[in-house]
Amino acid sequence: MSRKKTVKGKSSTSSPTTASTNSKSDGKAGKGIVGSEVQSNGVVHPSRPSLSNSSEFYDMAFKVMLVGDSGVGKTCLLVRFKDGAFLAGSFISTVGIDFRNKVLNIDGMKVKLQIWDTAGQERFRSVTHAYYRDAHALLLLYDVTNKTSFDNIQAWLTEIHEYAQQDVVLMLLGNKADASQERVVKREEGERLAKDFGVPFMETSAKSGLNVELAFTAVAKELKHRSMKEPSDPKFKLQDYVNKEMKSSGCCRS
Repeated sequence: MSRKKTVKGKSSTSSPTTASTNSKSDGKAGKGIVGSEVQSNGVVHPSRPSLSNSSEFYDMAFKVMLVGDSGVGKTCLLVRFKDGAFLAGSFISTVGIDFRNKVLNIDGMKVKLQIWDTAGQERFRSVTHAYYRDAHALLLLYDVTNKTSFDNIQAWLTEIHEYAQQDVVLMLLGNKADASQERVVKREEGERLAKDFGVPFMETSAKSGLNVELAFTAVAKELKHRSMKEPSDPKFKLQDYVNKEMKSSGCCRS
């Protein structure tokens, strides 16, 4: 579900270029938006105030995009993560693109995620394409109660590979996992598709909160690790982290 909104409602930016003036443009997804300047390792000390109206401080910032068919629950997922609430009621499509900020404490570092909620309809694709190149991470959603949204994942992946940065962090989410009676896409199908394309996967529910916090935290950990790691440091394995966290919490996290 989504609420109708426009770009102007959330930001004074009028174009993808002005919306991301502080992001890196060298094609490296691991370097984030950090205050008004970015050091070579993507970290600024001391912490700088957020670019939003929030008074929160952060050490590093990254742009995350939610993509997928219209109606898969991108806006609801974002609102659940940001506000801890569920948008119940009639479905109204997102118009264009919108964003919200949230600062997470990741291993003692303040990591700000600037999360962009995109419209899934074909007529808005030219708008969302322009934002791909500045994204550090993409959460690609399908609706487990809508087979078409699952079948369209391959087309979305093709689009992502065409327009996004080569090393963008990507995760596949099967949303609305709480709707067991209406489910038409099995969890195993999502796992198999994710394995075929080599991307991390989990199921989520904006309604119950299942794995919502975990999805964004996992992405933030990956981005923070990329920004700060030394050549000798071991690679952060996002799927292994997700599996471990789900196992330790009984397969579910809200």
